[in-house]
Order: sequence, then C-alpha cells, then structure tokens
Amino acid sequence: MRLGRIAEITGGTLYSDGAQPAAGIPVTGVVTDSRKAEQGSLYVARVGEHADGHDFAAAAAANGALSVLGSRPVDGMPTVVVEDVQAAFAALARAVADAAVLGGLQIVGITGSSGKTSTKDLLGQLLGSFGPTVAPEGSYNSEVGVPLTVCRVDTSTRFLVAEMGAAGVGHIHYLTSIAPPRIGIVLNVGSAHVGEFGSVEAIARTKAELVQALPSAERGGLAVLNADDARVLAMREQTAARVLTVGLSDTADLRATEVQLDDNGRAGFTLTGVLPTPGGDREIGGVRIALGFHGAHQVGNALAAIATAGALGMSLRGIVNELRTATPISRWRMEVHELPTGVLLINDAYNANPESMAAALRALAQLGRGRRTIAVLGEMRELGDSSADAHRAVGTLAGELGVRRLLAVGPGTAGIAEGALSAGVPADEVQQVPGIDEAHDLLRQLLTAGDVVLFKSSRDSGLRYLGDRITTASGGEIPT
Repeated sequence: MRLGRIAEITGGTLYSDGAQPAAGIPVTGVVTDSRKAEQGSLYVARVGEHADGHDFAAAAAANGALSVLGSRPVDGMPTVVVEDVQAAFAALARAVADAAVLGGLQIVGITGSSGKTSTKDLLGQLLGSFGPTVAPEGSYNSEVGVPLTVCRVDTSTRFLVAEMGAAGVGHIHYLTSIAPPRIGIVLNVGSAHVGEFGSVEAIARTKAELVQALPSAERGGLAVLNADDARVLAMREQTAARVLTVGLSDTADLRATEVQLDDNGRAGFTLTGVLPTPGGDREIGGVRIALGFHGAHQVGNALAAIATAGALGMSLRGIVNELRTATPISRWRMEVHELPTGVLLINDAYNANPESMAAALRALAQLGRGRRTIAVLGEMRELGDSSADAHRAVGTLAGELGVRRLLAVGPGTAGIAEGALSAGVPADEVQQVPGIDEAHDLLRQLLTAGDVVLFKSSRDSGLRYLGDRITTASGGEIPT
C-alpha cells in the first residue's frame, strides 16, 4: 500500500518536505514501537499518558521507517496528519482486513477472562500448518495490538487469529469493528479486571460482544462456546451465528472425556462428538488426543481450537498430529524449565486472576506429585472490592492442594499467606516478603534438586522477571 492511499483511508493530510512525491512511497509494514521499525515501515506516533510517540519518530527513521501517521507533521519524514491517531490506525487496519477478506481471508476472534493467549498460540500453530496464518505476538489483544496484528496480513494470508481483550464494556465491540470475525471463541467469564468492569455480569456482557458481531449462520458465522461455563453458554441466545459448544460436559457438542496427565503434566483426552467441517458435521467417536501444553486446564482451550480448525477445513488427522507437537509460544504462560540444578520451574506469571491462579496451582500439584512443591505468588490486580477475599481464597486453595511451601511476594499478598495458614500449611512454610529482591535471595537459598516451583502473579507484580532471574542464575536458558 502506498502512503497516498493511507491518507485517503484515514482522511488525513499528507505533509512532506522532501523532493520525492510522498504519495507514492510504499509502506511495507506498520509499527507503533520505534525499536521495531524496519525498512519501509509506517510509524504510528501515538500520544499516551507518559510519552509522545512523535518524539521517537527519528529513532524509527534510523531503523528504516520511511513515513509517519501522526497528529502533527514530523520534520524530515513524510507524515499523514490526522485528528485522531487511534481512529486513523483502526481505519487503516479495517481497510487491510476488508481487502484481505475479499481475497479469501478467514478471521477468528478469541476472548475470555483467561486462556486467550494459550488458545491463540495453539490455534495459530494448527492453522499455520494448514495455510499462511497471522496470529498476535504475545498478548497483542488491545486497541493497539489488534490493528498491529491485522496490518501484518498480506495477499497470501488465509487465516487471521485475533485475540481480543477488554477492560470495559464496549471494548470487544470496538475490536470486532477492526477485525470482523466469522468465527468467535468465548473461553470463559471470570473476575479478571472486575474492579474496572464493576461486576462479573458486566464482564459477561462484554465477552458476548464477540458473538454478537458474528455473521448469521446462513452467512457462515460460527460461535464456539464453552459448555462448562454457564455465563458463556448463555451467549448462545445472543448471536445469529451457528453455535457449537465444547467442554467436559455431557451436553457439549464436542467434548473431552478420559482426561489424563502424563508424567510431565501434559494432558491427553478422548475426543467425542461433532466436528464442524466445510462439508458438514462429522461425528467423532473416541479419538485420542495428546497435547504438548502443560496442565489439565489446556483441555478446554484445545477443544475450542479443534472445533475452529475443523470448521476452517483442517483434517482431523492433521489436527491430531499438530496438537501433539504444538507448544506455548508466548512468554510466561506455563513455561516449564528443567534447570541444571534439578529444579523444575514453572513461569506462568504474565498475568493472573482468581481463575488462572487456581489453574496454575492445580498444574503445580500435578507436576509436583511426589516432589516438594513451592508456590511463589504475587498480587492479582484490578479485582476491586473482591480483592481481599480472592487473595485469601488463592492461599486456601494452595493449602488444600498440598503445596508444601508458599512465598507471597509484595504488599498486596497478605491475604494469600493468611489463606494458606488457614488451610493448614505450617507457619514455618509460609512467608511474605516485601519485594522481588528479597524473594530472589530467599529462593536462591531455598531451592534444591527435586523441587517444583511455580511463579504466578499479575504482570505488574513482576514475578515473571523473578522467574527468569532464578532460571538464568541456575544455569537455565530462557526463550528470546
């Protein structure tokens, strides 16, 4: 796409002080981070709370960016000037998506209070083995991440997987206006960000915005809903799309039975029920599935990915084979490291809410059977009035699951320690420390061969970096 066309799409005015006609400049990629600019990039200069993107345009140019989308001209760079940079960015992404859909692109939207990124990674790998696929990097699921992902689509792309997060009512509706999905996956409704939403019911209304945006069943719309979550299941009444339910429930259209974990905590299950395909539904009877992902909570994510891949034309044989080798791609989501010291370290600290905390603790108990288990837990943010009770419940669950030692890190974690003590974890096995450095020093003394240690917290609590420090200090390697 050329810069003049971008000006037309965004309704902007093109400014240039160079001799070359700016309208003809080709744009080969879009970035919002000047450090990620490459030759031919369009740099989107967003103005945030703490930084003005225009100030970094020169750095973007040094890395190869040739043009800017901003709210004022940038010296030395052709600039499409618009009144609202975010609205213009969204309009550009929607134009890219619309053109690609005309060429056969299929868009899948994924939302849920937890599991979005793991499901995105899983589905992206399945579809990537079947045809050219674009999926988000990390957790690019916001008003910035979704258009960035869409702008990676080109004429060869067959599938776009769009992860859609939200911190308020209307957010997912907005994201579907940028990347309009034909298939929508809703994994669960939990209490993540309940402090911002105000209630779990408001969270459910927001997640339902995805299925409300789907085309009708007659036009190929498909809503893949978790039958094990009553709030998600209720969304079947809020969409014109065909509904296919997945889960462990006997009532699910596509379900998992006989779930088992191998010695490394990877789940296997028997797949039964209805697999949608472009040629009609296929009855599945007793197909054994093995996952490369750790934890029983990945079964529901896998079912959603299986249903979607089948609906997009991937063969069951291909799905089964790819599931066996697919692994987490995004950092700090159930990363499992066998350290040279003999410690098994689980770094699942990209984010946390009560539901994902519970899933991680259950995975720790499963992976740590017969070994000493240590939970290093940080604060869960944005829980509002439910925060104190939620943190105590996490500590209580850790005790009930038999976690041998608990380390609560940070000033917001007193409730976790209290809950663990109330559940019978001995007082000398429960500690609360004020910060990362104190936790690091304690763990370096504490961890011994045979231990299994989990790091879990909300992103801003920083335990993901503590997990990395322990990994590298113990001679292990972290993904780059």
